Amino acid sequence: MRVMIAFLLASGIIFGGSPDVQRAQEFYERTNYRAALDVLMHIASPDAQAQNLIGKNYFMLGDYKKASEAFQKALTLEPQNSDYALWLGRAYGRKAETSSPFTAPGNASKARQFFERAVALDPKNGEAMNDLFDYYLEAPGFLGGGLDKAAALISRIAANDPAEGHFAEAELADKRKEFNSAEEHFRRAVELAPSQVGRVLDLAKYLAKLGRYQESDATFARAEKLAPNAPKVIFAKANTLIQEKRNLEEARQLLKRYMQSDLTPDDPPRQQAEKLLRQVQNSGA
Repeated sequence: MRVMIAFLLASGIIFGGSPDVQRAQEFYERTNYRAALDVLMHIASPDAQAQNLIGKNYFMLGDYKKASEAFQKALTLEPQNSDYALWLGRAYGRKAETSSPFTAPGNASKARQFFERAVALDPKNGEAMNDLFDYYLEAPGFLGGGLDKAAALISRIAANDPAEGHFAEAELADKRKEFNSAEEHFRRAVELAPSQVGRVLDLAKYLAKLGRYQESDATFARAEKLAPNAPKVIFAKANTLIQEKRNLEEARQLLKRYMQSDLTPDDPPRQQAEKLLRQVQNSGA
């Protein structure tokens, strides 16, 4: 797979013909966001693809204002691009999480609007559908959220990805405190996608949340066997142990391993692992 990606990068098939954008994308994939921005900022007239990549790098660095500005430029240049609308929604979502009580509602509403636009532009954009579902699930009604809206999306999610549909069912059931139903859906998602380590991790984390630690540990062991040394597995287990306030020394060692791993933008940032490590150390473990 890596050989194929390298070939596609070299040929410009994935990221277009601009050598600067390709180089910046390579830095981005290695989580070297500042180096990627340094390349991108030297492009005289960045096109939509370059603006989107600028936005992603600022997003990963936590500068959601600059990220939203870049994503808006990308979407203005290509208004029919579902992914650009999705990332703009994500930037507004993070702005809502980190802004003052006065500006947070407006940013949250914009996040919803752009998630809805991303889904309307491409109903098969699974990430956009998932983000919109999460918004409906978590946001209060006065900001356009609601469990009924979330429930209405599930059949569309399942049509794109049956396992993801069961994951959504599980999340909704948990929100409604229907814990047995939630567990059943998490297990069904694993059955439908047994090779996807993320499904196994979802179940392991949920079993820990229910206080069934022995089963959770066994499920984490299954994930480790499925994807040995995968950063997402290491982080998920460490984070779960810390949340449940148990085996904190093991969590500390896992976090140290994680911080030495080769990460991608799909993995939690090192800063998040550092924060958890400080949390463990401050607990006296």
